[in-house]
Amino acid sequence: QVQLVESGGGLVQAGDSLRLSCAASGRTFSNYAMGWFRQAPGKERDVVAVISWSGGTFYYADSVKGRFTISRDNAKNTVYLQMNSLKAEDTAVYYCAARKIPLVFGTHYYEFGSWGQGTQVTVSS
Repeated sequence: QVQLVESGGGLVQAGDSLRLSCAASGRTFSNYAMGWFRQAPGKERDVVAVISWSGGTFYYADSVKGRFTISRDNAKNTVYLQMNSLKAEDTAVYYCAARKIPLVFGTHYYEFGSWGQGTQVTVSS
């Protein structure tokens, strides 16, 4: 099991930027793909972006393509989500997650076994 702690959320205006960070501990971080998910009130938790263990493969939800960038620093056991041109519809609790199985890439919710506590992102229009 890996422990994940997110930070960087907040209240911003539409068009602003935020960078979320997720610090991991407890197992070999560099062997696992990592993802960011979000959940808005009354909605299901949806995938936002996923990055492979090496950082060379990415997935982005259509709604964030061109605006969000996922990255990782394996030396610091940290994954980031840079969010630019934020919109009101980006408002949600953002969760960092680690895949259950090492060295495999995937984007489905059930493939991730460790979750952070979430960080609130609120974008005012």
